[in-house]
Amino acid sequence: MSDAEMLRMTAQRAASLIRARKLSPVEYMRAVLGAARAAQPRLNAFAALAEEAALDGAREAEAAVMRGAPLGPLHGVPVSIKDQVDVAGLTTGHGSAIFAGQPPAAADDVLVQRLRAAGAIVFGKTHMPEFGHKALTDGPAFGATPNPWDLSRTSGGSSGGAAAAVAAGLGPIALGTDGAGSVRIPAACCGIVGLKPTLGAVPWQSAGDAFGNYTYAGPMARSIGDAAVMFAAMAGPSERDPWTVSAPQAPRLNPALAGNDLSGLRIGYIERAANPRLAADMAENTCAMLAALEAQGAVVEPVREAIDWIEFPGRIMYQGNFAAAMAKHLPEWRDRMDPTLLAFMQRGDGFSLHEFRQAQFARTQLFRAIQALFERHDLLVTPTLSRTALPAAFDAAHDEVEVEGERCGITRQGWSSYVYPFNLTGHPALTVPSGFGADGLPTAVQLVGRWGADLDLLRLGGVLEAARPWAAAWPDSAAAG
Repeated sequence: MSDAEMLRMTAQRAASLIRARKLSPVEYMRAVLGAARAAQPRLNAFAALAEEAALDGAREAEAAVMRGAPLGPLHGVPVSIKDQVDVAGLTTGHGSAIFAGQPPAAADDVLVQRLRAAGAIVFGKTHMPEFGHKALTDGPAFGATPNPWDLSRTSGGSSGGAAAAVAAGLGPIALGTDGAGSVRIPAACCGIVGLKPTLGAVPWQSAGDAFGNYTYAGPMARSIGDAAVMFAAMAGPSERDPWTVSAPQAPRLNPALAGNDLSGLRIGYIERAANPRLAADMAENTCAMLAALEAQGAVVEPVREAIDWIEFPGRIMYQGNFAAAMAKHLPEWRDRMDPTLLAFMQRGDGFSLHEFRQAQFARTQLFRAIQALFERHDLLVTPTLSRTALPAAFDAAHDEVEVEGERCGITRQGWSSYVYPFNLTGHPALTVPSGFGADGLPTAVQLVGRWGADLDLLRLGGVLEAARPWAAAWPDSAAAG
């Protein structure tokens, strides 16, 4: 089997071949590591490659196959981990110069433990903007991670290194995190699948404020099946995350999604959130995805309710939290921190406690508004972004997003306004590719479900994947050639 064939395989296919002794985990890992090294000068997706440890893990995986040991669903599959999540033996850099030269993590994060238990082999850490603060992956500490479809465009953020790697065939799956769309934005930019789970479905043990948390860890993959296998491996309670303690032990599937007839399914379409404009190609591809669901019996209705998407209160919480959490680094590191992060912190410092608490109250009102939509709809569908990937040189602190020739505010107002609201409400949200825009870059739709309906989203994503296949599309700059 050629390296190109190995790099194009899904994780499920690779694990199946490994179990059948038709694919060597060692040869597979060597192909992925070789492609990652070769692509690094161009894509800059990785903060670190753990080559020796990965090859040792692959040898152990091969030995387990040969002796007939029990094998997990991801046995022998390479996985990359966003550089915000602890991996034993590797430094957790958070995309910042602050942690350069710091000792490596002493232990794996619980999610890395669970992925390893499923058989996956960690081969690297992926780049992110400093502390994951923005929707583009660049920063003073490492440069920029461009989009593999067009190196002049951003890979998105903050899980941009993960999205670029998966899209380019540098490992079939990756673990990302999502604090304001940070899994879904880069997945949409790079044409892959990304899931932000229900609050409490997958533990996030690194939250500074576990009770007020709106950051999630989620799978990033080239197929729905791979994302589903990752989700199943990671889901479940953790003593360090209070939201997971009372979460259902086994997510349930809506019976209306059990077969190919979707006649019992009610879908609400949200055309715009806080964004004033939507690119024509994004709207057209979203409507095509909705039509594919209607063709199988689903009923699609536009959501006409006037919803306060709390764009400004959301910004108060987001920037206020960065101001409070990062202040300790300013005396020593201010001159080496990302200017965009500093700008966010400066704005966050300007908000009063009264304004912050009012923003938190608005979060509750947004949750209740979305809950009301689910009294009539089983799922919600939106475009994931208002347009395709922004230019790589976009200044997230000052530039305005341009959609259809009109300037539409900063990124959260003009580009990514569909995603952050569901971090705040806790509802699960899945982005899947919907086609390509007029510029040849990927477009995407977002599926949003009731709390605990993660499997509903994955099942519906699978329906769309079958109706409008995207797996055959690869960027010209993919490592597979």
